[in-house]
Amino acid sequence: MNLTAEIAGVTFPTCIMNASGARCVTAEELEVIGKSRAGAIVTKSMTLNARDGNPTPRYVTFPRGSINSMGLPNLGYQTYVDLIPHLKEFKKPIIASIAGFSPDEFIDIATAIDAAKPDLLEINLSCPNIEGHPQIAYDFKAVEQLITKIRNVVSRPMGTKLPPYFDPVHHDHIAKILERCGIDFISVINSIGNGLVINPETDAVIIKPKGGFGGLGGAIIKPVALANVRAFALRLQGRIPVIGVGGIETGQDIYEHLLAGASAVQIGTAFVEEGPQIFGRLEQELTTIVARKGLRSTAEAVGRLTEL
Repeated sequence: MNLTAEIAGVTFPTCIMNASGARCVTAEELEVIGKSRAGAIVTKSMTLNARDGNPTPRYVTFPRGSINSMGLPNLGYQTYVDLIPHLKEFKKPIIASIAGFSPDEFIDIATAIDAAKPDLLEINLSCPNIEGHPQIAYDFKAVEQLITKIRNVVSRPMGTKLPPYFDPVHHDHIAKILERCGIDFISVINSIGNGLVINPETDAVIIKPKGGFGGLGGAIIKPVALANVRAFALRLQGRIPVIGVGGIETGQDIYEHLLAGASAVQIGTAFVEEGPQIFGRLEQELTTIVARKGLRSTAEAVGRLTEL
């Protein structure tokens, strides 16, 4: 069975990879991904300087999901610049995820990372867990200005990680901006920001930062993720490939993302909970489903969703 995917001219050995933010901060964690069955190595979103992130507890699972307010803990972009040559030894694509707190920071990081030659850059426009900093991706004017500036200094294929959008008009607007700015791929969705989970035993919130507000992930967000994959796939019509992120725990979940229009998928909460063996399990489950459907490859499933 052919599980390969092609994104922006880069071939991935399988269409299944980790999501930025999940077990991908340190060199040791990235090496584990490199040795696993994951189809790529996706780094943590890197900032100008190293960050410890928000106070703990900042990540907690609950039935069918997770809530987190990590606060972008990472080693700082220069450490990842230095790591990229080593990560290339694993012979799989490297996706470097970058984040900044100002346009100048994005530009400085993107310039340095581009020179290190990862296979793809993923511009994180959607972190919901930095107190005092809004998600850039909900300000369409700011998105276009920022992406245009980054595109001017980046030669590698470049994509954006987006938050969930909940209105078709928003999908329309951002899709047009992405095409105008020459984006090569999108990853949707980041966690659903500003959820709140309460511990029924203690009558308290379950994470400390932001008074308990955090980003929702896990199976509970799959319908929203699928809706965004489908919405963008319909608007972009293959001109910009979509990486589906959100709610994936099984091979069936991956297959549904493919049907909705994703060319590849990224795994977050389930990878955190199960560890690197999840990539082999998901690969086997997806292979069984695709074969049962009479298809020869996962690429044949992309966008085949039937409407009533």
